Amino acid sequence: MLEHYYIQFNSDIYALANLQEWFQQFQNLLPKQTWMQCNLVLVEVFTNVVSYAHEGMPEETPIDIEIAIDKTGYFLEMKIWDFGEPFNLQAEIERATMESQKNKNFESIDDIPTGGRGLMIANTIADELRYDVMPDGRNCFVMTKNFAKLV
Repeated sequence: MLEHYYIQFNSDIYALANLQEWFQQFQNLLPKQTWMQCNLVLVEVFTNVVSYAHEGMPEETPIDIEIAIDKTGYFLEMKIWDFGEPFNLQAEIERATMESQKNKNFESIDDIPTGGRGLMIANTIADELRYDVMPDGRNCFVMTKNFAKLV
């Protein structure tokens, strides 16, 4: 059975606390590790939308978020829409991976390059990752994560 949940936030980094509060409702619907991983991706992608995709846009620029959870197929699908310039998701993940490999001998956490780190995290966690350009001019980040049946 597929259940859909939807929310919209302004493009404001301070909305992150409210987004986290909203995402709490899924804690009992998912295995703990899956919930934590999806929460991390949600925070990373939301932060990227605010900081990069919507940079220079009015704070009122909406970010739409939809979560679909299938309790019989055991997967979560997360969609996050933005109004930024489209980009090539796979190329960005590859660029960030190469950049991190160049800098893997860092001495402190401050030396880790920040650009693309969120996409690398999402790519590691997701079972499927897409970035679609929509006919209405928005972009949609889509992540699918499979999970084990709750006991």
